[in-house]
Amino acid sequence: MEKDKVQKTGQSFLAGAVIISAGGFISKLLGALYRIPLSNFLGGEGMGIYQMVYPLYCILLTVSASGIPTGISRLISSGSGAGAERQAFRLYGVVGVIGTLIMFILSAPLASVQGEPAITACCQLLCPSVFFVSLLSVVRGYFQGKGNMLPTAVTEILEQLIKVGFGVLFSYLFRGNLPVAVASTLLAVTISEVVSTAIALLWYFRRRTKPPLYKTQSVPVKSILRFTVPLTLTAIALPLSQLAESIVAVRILRAASENATALYGVFSGCAVTIINLPVSITYGLAASSVPQISPLAEKGDISGAKKKAFKSLLITLAVSVPLAIAVYFTAPLTTRLIFGSLEGSEKELLINLIKIMAVSSVTGSLVQTSSACLTALGYPVRSTITQWTTAILRVGVTAALLYFTPLSISGAAWAANCAYLVAMIMNFCYIISVGKSNRKGEGNEDNADRIGSFKGRLNAQSEGGA
Repeated sequence: MEKDKVQKTGQSFLAGAVIISAGGFISKLLGALYRIPLSNFLGGEGMGIYQMVYPLYCILLTVSASGIPTGISRLISSGSGAGAERQAFRLYGVVGVIGTLIMFILSAPLASVQGEPAITACCQLLCPSVFFVSLLSVVRGYFQGKGNMLPTAVTEILEQLIKVGFGVLFSYLFRGNLPVAVASTLLAVTISEVVSTAIALLWYFRRRTKPPLYKTQSVPVKSILRFTVPLTLTAIALPLSQLAESIVAVRILRAASENATALYGVFSGCAVTIINLPVSITYGLAASSVPQISPLAEKGDISGAKKKAFKSLLITLAVSVPLAIAVYFTAPLTTRLIFGSLEGSEKELLINLIKIMAVSSVTGSLVQTSSACLTALGYPVRSTITQWTTAILRVGVTAALLYFTPLSISGAAWAANCAYLVAMIMNFCYIISVGKSNRKGEGNEDNADRIGSFKGRLNAQSEGGA
């Protein structure tokens, strides 16, 4: 019955996975192709500045938006969170405004810490995006909970198209002034989020719904936070580690190299971009797993929920392994086609980094899917523990390899491989252990949630397809 409901309101598991994976892949591919003109106009140093801004942005974006799609999707698909998106609009709208203000205020201190004055203007032009992405994430979570992955896929592609269009235009027009050129490309990101959010909100307000059988009560804030907070804490570990990594790596590399910023730009702005392409393809499997697994977990059918989780992981493995092999063997061609402006040692470095990190396309994909499965099973805190453990590990190993070995920036690549592998193993162990023990406060809804569960299901059934 749950399966039929999902198919009625949205797409089947595989159809939803294909749609959102296609959207994610096209989005990431556009982002990768975007690096061709961007690296031509900005060069290694400009790309380094560009990437140094993103860790702070990602941290604030994580706090204000990252846990929302999966958290809201879990609430709505389980049948106990009808109307959760309306409460989330109010809650995360405020959080988004606060995030925007924090980024604006921290722009100058961050520029001072990283030793790059251009970062101030970059942060200030990028900071409005934090608010708009918060609202956009709520809409995506609502539709994903209904089993409709199309709005997420469409808005992801739209974001990239606008960012690429304006980014290429601005970087070309201001190519003679590097700080202005970099700042203007980040303004393009803000423009893309404003337009995408407007389209998503229009889609949400024009959805077809039937009036509820009775006046529904607002979903308690704590019901939303119960899933979104652990997911936020999980997601924030990565950008925090990237921020720490950018500071640690550049400072250590500067002691031995004059082009430390450029080296970090090649690693973070080029190599990581390529490695993330296969991961983006498997994102649809993670997103589509939540509305498939959570109804079973809600009913107490842990065995059935785990079977679906393992199926998602097996499909992720089957898809990611061939992609990782392709990434490894096409590294020279990829570098020549996408990052043709890199020459000599930088080109050879990028090829080497891609080959080193190819395995992370597999482990990163599995970490992504397993984290979503843990949330759907009702254990989001476990993936939080995994991410924080491996984030600390990644920064520590990066610092050690850069400082004590001659690996240079390649040490950061090996550290990333190590972190993803450990995260994958931890998540797998957690999923296997689900149902074998009961932990108070985790994996079980509190009484207030259960009281509203029946009404939530009635209201969910009264709504038409999105």
